[in-house]
Amino acid sequence: MDETDQTPAAVPLAFDITGVMAALPHRYPLLLVDRVVELIAGERIHAIKAVSMNEQFFQGHFPGRPIMPGVLQIEALAQAAGVLAVETLGLAGTGKLVYFMAIEEAKFRTPVEPGCLLDLHVVFTQKRARVCKFAGKAMLGDKIATEVSFTAMIADS
Repeated sequence: MDETDQTPAAVPLAFDITGVMAALPHRYPLLLVDRVVELIAGERIHAIKAVSMNEQFFQGHFPGRPIMPGVLQIEALAQAAGVLAVETLGLAGTGKLVYFMAIEEAKFRTPVEPGCLLDLHVVFTQKRARVCKFAGKAMLGDKIATEVSFTAMIADS
């Protein structure tokens, strides 16, 4: 095989919080992705949410035993998927938004507490012009905290 027959390897991207905020419309207190460790357009993303005791939801969930709500863990995975979709489909600056359509097979395995680094791993399972499907896992080290399949649509803002 000569060099002209080889497909170029995907170049992984990484973003700090500024890059995340450029890709997503979310802002505090609902911005749940702090940085992107690795993004391979069209394939997958690994992002991080640093879970702090200063999060507003810990005031009521639960006093004396703070646990990050499962729906917010799914939202963090969805936001990571949003960054993946924006970068893959070239949506930055277009006025398009990525909206949830469906959440399936959500499972909560391990409580997420203040001080945790939540590793968000999301992969495309189906990619179309206006509808994308994803599979996500939120990890605490080598333990699965949350896993979910979900669908999102690309729409005008």
